[in-house]
Amino acid sequence: MRGEVFEKPYSKVNEFLRKGDYVGAVTVFFQEIPMRTKYTSLQIAIHWLVFLLIIVAYCAMEFKGFFPRTARPTINMIHVSCGISILVLMVARLLVRLKFRAPPIQPKPKAMVTGLSHLGHLVVYLLFIALPLIGIVMMYNRGSDWFAFGMTMPHAAESNFDLVDTLKEWHETLANLGYFVIGLHAAAALMHHYFWKDNTLLRMMPKKRQ
Repeated sequence: MRGEVFEKPYSKVNEFLRKGDYVGAVTVFFQEIPMRTKYTSLQIAIHWLVFLLIIVAYCAMEFKGFFPRTARPTINMIHVSCGISILVLMVARLLVRLKFRAPPIQPKPKAMVTGLSHLGHLVVYLLFIALPLIGIVMMYNRGSDWFAFGMTMPHAAESNFDLVDTLKEWHETLANLGYFVIGLHAAAALMHHYFWKDNTLLRMMPKKRQ
């Protein structure tokens, strides 16, 4: 049944294309082909993987004082490895987001809510791309060995501690800001789900197995 729902509009699109009526093909495509109600499986997987990596990265720094000093290098490596992974995944998520349109929110929210939602997502992207980037540049300019994924990473030939101190302040400031951004992001998702009762949260939930 589901296949028929998609097959008929696509056959109409092909019919218009064979006639050379590209305007008609585009019109049918956007009017009759059902929109996705969820993000793609790849987007959902990246979203929740980034979420878990952020938790591990923050916990590594917040709780490293409870571990013996001999474990500190390992804790630092876990933090750095998570940061690099977050950077790669956030860039990948952005590229995928540019390729696939976001499924519509149903019922459609007010324009102000939509605008705030777009602003919130922009802040999340900027923060969790900038935060690990600053951390990587900071570690590089220390001019000493540092590790990620069990490997020695490249570093500057000479230390630049003035730059390192400045980057460290920015890194810590943005990391603290991250608590508020994550909290607001989660609160907004819950508001959409329980107060406005739309499908914002459900769009990013893993699909149930049949």
